[in-house]
Amino acid sequence: MPMSSPLLRQLSGYGLTTAHILYRLPDHPFFLQTFIWQEYDLAPDFPELNQFLAFWRREIDGKLHSVRVAHKRLIGPAECRIAAAQFAYH
Repeated sequence: MPMSSPLLRQLSGYGLTTAHILYRLPDHPFFLQTFIWQEYDLAPDFPELNQFLAFWRREIDGKLHSVRVAHKRLIGPAECRIAAAQFAYH
């Protein structure tokens, strides 16, 4: 199993991060276009997202307007309750 598999990343604390990116069209800067980016990332620093945004600023012509981020850890601590009683039905 490769080290970057989604399950191993989730077990390492990564969660699913979705970024809603609004950017200006290069030819028409008064118009905004939307882009959705989704990847496993580590909150609260978001290294993967910051790397992607650095790539965007360096390589893409559309200037960033705003970025909204949602993050959810998919694997968390298990919920456990102790049963106070046990009933048997025949």
